[in-house]
Amino acid sequence: MAPLVVARFVGAYLILFAVLILAGTLVVAAAGLGPDLLVVLLAAGLLGLFGLVWWLRNRVSVVRLTASGYRVRLVRGAGVTEARWNEVEDAVATQPQDVACVVLRLKDGRSTTIPVELLAADKDDFARDVRDHLARAAR
Repeated sequence: MAPLVVARFVGAYLILFAVLILAGTLVVAAAGLGPDLLVVLLAAGLLGLFGLVWWLRNRVSVVRLTASGYRVRLVRGAGVTEARWNEVEDAVATQPQDVACVVLRLKDGRSTTIPVELLAADKDDFARDVRDHLARAAR
């Protein structure tokens, strides 16, 4: 996953975390509790932040290419999110709305659109990998 996409998820987490800290502060102040509860909430939130970043950078993939097919996740409007290579007719590069994309056109007329900005890989390397998988499937 590209660093900019990771930053979006982390930003959303930080906004949610700030709201939870605010709510926790109000509860602690209204109930007359000690500030230790806020320290625990803050520590748990920071651990959650580091866990989220690690998970997004190491475990989550936008596109997974295997010998048998592909799977696309976390892309709104991607179209078909999973197919076998023998179902793919061809792959083309397009730029709808000035966003570089690879479109995998399936033999039944459906397609998968993958914005290459979301990938933590070079767009040319990604296109080459897709072409290689299609060539192997055609044999």
